[in-house]
Amino acid sequence: MTQPTTSHPYYEWQEREGIPIHRGFSVPECTTAELAPWPRLGGAGAFISLGTKPGHDTGHYLCEIPARGELKPTRHMFEEMIYVLSGRGVTTVWNEGHPKRMFEWGPGSLIGIPLNAWYQHFNSGDEPARFISHNNAPFMMSIFKSDRFLWNNPYVFDDRYSGDESYFSGEGKLHPGRVWETNFIPDAKTLTLQEWKERGAGGLNVMLRMVDSVLNGHISQFPIGTYKKGHVDPDVKGRDPGGGAHLLIIDGVGFTLVWEPGDKDFRRIDWKANTLIVSPRGFYHQHFNTGPTPARYIALRADQATQYGKVRRVSDVSEKEGGGQVEYEDENPRIHMIFEEECNKHGVTCQMNALSPFCTTAVAV
Repeated sequence: MTQPTTSHPYYEWQEREGIPIHRGFSVPECTTAELAPWPRLGGAGAFISLGTKPGHDTGHYLCEIPARGELKPTRHMFEEMIYVLSGRGVTTVWNEGHPKRMFEWGPGSLIGIPLNAWYQHFNSGDEPARFISHNNAPFMMSIFKSDRFLWNNPYVFDDRYSGDESYFSGEGKLHPGRVWETNFIPDAKTLTLQEWKERGAGGLNVMLRMVDSVLNGHISQFPIGTYKKGHVDPDVKGRDPGGGAHLLIIDGVGFTLVWEPGDKDFRRIDWKANTLIVSPRGFYHQHFNTGPTPARYIALRADQATQYGKVRRVSDVSEKEGGGQVEYEDENPRIHMIFEEECNKHGVTCQMNALSPFCTTAVAV
C-alpha cells in the first residue's frame, strides 16, 4: 500500500532533495537499501516514508559516508537521533563560540544531536559507514514552512548544549519508570535493559531520554520462542493521523503481524537485524521471535511522555481497562497457531505454554 500525494511542506521538500524515497510497510535491509548522492549532506542518502498515510510528526532517512570520507558540517532546527548501522567513525559537535567535542562511534551506536548545534560525521574506516536518522523535521517544517529557517538559523540553544566535556561520554542515569537518560549510547545492542512484566513473555525495556529531546523512543527485548502481547495506540485528539510506530530491529529474527481493528486477516512483516518496520497509526501490531537469539529493537517515536516516573503506558494496559493491549487469553487463536508453525519451520521451541491458553507445545521442565 502506497501513500497518497500530499502537499505537506516536508514531503514537498523531500521531492526537491532528489534522492530515493522508500515506501511501504518496511525497509527489509537498511544496510543495502538504495541510496543516491545527496548534495545537502555530502554523502549518499534516501528518505524513508513508511505507512498508509504520510506522517506529520517524525521523519527518517538513511545516509552513507564514503570510506575515509566525511559529510558536510551541518545544523538544523529539528531534533534528531542517529543509529549507526555499519562502519566506524567520529563525530564533532559544537556551538558558535564554544569548543568542538569529538566522540567515536561504531555499529549499534545511538547518538543524540543537540538542537541546532553544528556537527560533522567522519568515517574512520576503509568501508562505507551508514546510519539511519530519526527526526521531527516534518513537524518543524509544518510550523515554519521555511528551508532557510530550519537549515540556516543562527540561534544557539546553549541552555541545552554548551560544550560540556562529558556530554557524549556514554554515561547515563536510570530514572523511575525505566527511563534511561543519556546523550550517547556506544552500543544499543548491549545496553542493560530492565524487566517489563506488563508486556509479557519476559520482556526487557528502557525508555530513552536523550539530549533533552521529545524524540523519546525505547529499546525493548524479548526471549527466544516467545512473542509480545499485541496492542494498538488509542486515538488521541490532535495526534498525527499518519505515520505510526517505527521499529528498527537491531538483533534477532522474527516477524510482526499488523492489522486494522475488526480485520480477520493479518499483514505479516518478516524481519532481521537492520530491518525497519512500521505499524501504521490506528493498527494493531504484535512481535514474534522465531530466531536463535533474543530479539531486540528500537522503537522510534516522538509522542511518548518520558518524564521521570510518569511514563504514559497505554501500550501495557489491557483493553479491558481502557488501554490498548490485547492480553494473551483474548487474542485471536490464529495468532498463536501462526507463531507455532513458524517456530517449527525455524527449529525453535515455542516457550509460550505457561502464558498462552492456545499453546500446544509441551516444554520439558
